[in-house]
Amino acid sequence: MSSIDIEALNQQIYLDSAFIEKIREQTSSVIVGQELMMERLLLGLLTKGHVLLEGLPGLAKTLAIKTLSKSIDARFSRIQFTPDLLPADILGTMIYNPGQNEFSVRKGPIFANFILADEINRAPAKVQSALLEAMQERQVTIGSDTFLLEEPFLVLATQNPIEQEGTYPLPEAQVDRFMLKVKISYPTKEQEREIIRRNLSLQPAEAIKPVAHPEDILKARKSVEKVYMDEKIEQYILDIVFASRNPEDFGLGSLKPLISYGASPRASINLAIASKALAFLRRRGFVIPEDVRNICHDVMRHRIGLTYEAEAENITQEDIINKILDTVEVP
Repeated sequence: MSSIDIEALNQQIYLDSAFIEKIREQTSSVIVGQELMMERLLLGLLTKGHVLLEGLPGLAKTLAIKTLSKSIDARFSRIQFTPDLLPADILGTMIYNPGQNEFSVRKGPIFANFILADEINRAPAKVQSALLEAMQERQVTIGSDTFLLEEPFLVLATQNPIEQEGTYPLPEAQVDRFMLKVKISYPTKEQEREIIRRNLSLQPAEAIKPVAHPEDILKARKSVEKVYMDEKIEQYILDIVFASRNPEDFGLGSLKPLISYGASPRASINLAIASKALAFLRRRGFVIPEDVRNICHDVMRHRIGLTYEAEAENITQEDIINKILDTVEVP
């Protein structure tokens, strides 16, 4: 693309992304800190992706997605995953109506724009599969009827990294369907002081006002597609992903015994899409290498398998990704 085209595109993206700042203002009036989590939720929205969130209880995960749904004037649904949950509890079921002598469909909580799947690893594989099928196909079949899920549709699934008793860990093939796996940590001391003050205040918190609509998100998705990505950036993404599969080709032979399997093609796709969306959130019409590096850990950490040797040496996926980013040549 010529410099004139880039300049015009940059200006257009800057205008198209203006409503994102309003959403950020609204959410920050309720949520203290956790900017990374809010940004990743917006990324998921703009890319039709879903987010797997790993963090301890009490870090505002429920509040974050609830606040975001209100600011976009969308429907929110929270599902608490438990060992006795059934697929029908999520998707819906057929109910017999004696008056009309026929069965009718009763839709489940999956029929909303924002779904919080709380502690997804508490439910058995059959229930997890029902949710992940809806996420992938964006439709639900109840009886003989198939219903398309309304866009935008975002699933935020959470899991507790500490407690593993009585849980059903998601298989790698299912985890791979999440676009991002985000790890969140405690707030800073100053942020926690502000959280205390807000919760002790006798003044009622301001109600979240809708500053955008679902249609704005659908329009923004088309703008994200227009964000320019140079061939050198594409090659950079491929090099990062292939370095996780064949590290010896990139001078990373020491990683070979630590990786049981590398990132799947979904990693390449999602790294490219997420980089474009991140450029859009930064109100820029083109992708730079820093966008790729910024989102790389969240896209790849759940797509790299570790060997027993790596676990014995306490080496994590983050360590491997850091090594790859430090070694692969930046365009």
